[in-house]
Amino acid sequence: MLEGPHRTTLVALLAALAVLYLAWFAGDRHFLAALLVFVLPIALLLAAVTAGSARAAFWAGVLGLLLFCHAVMIAWAEPAQRAFALAATALSVGLVFTASWPGLRARFARRR
Repeated sequence: MLEGPHRTTLVALLAALAVLYLAWFAGDRHFLAALLVFVLPIALLLAAVTAGSARAAFWAGVLGLLLFCHAVMIAWAEPAQRAFALAATALSVGLVFTASWPGLRARFARRR
């Protein structure tokens, strides 16, 4: 379960990703599809994490992995969109680490 600063960081990263994808696809002819595929899942997870759902933090990490893959692919294949893609890559890496941090800390903590 994410508590305190981890949840706050996760909420901030999800909000930043939603805004990034809104800006990225603004004016695109497939804007509605981008809203449904990218922004809606992020917004739903943002609401669930804000409400304190432990499962939402896990799924935010999984979504972060998918967004990372997409962003790296676009950064490599579309030079004109590289700035948005690199920003999405950085935010999604932060999302994965923030969602995974409590589990990593518990796994590698020193035993007393």
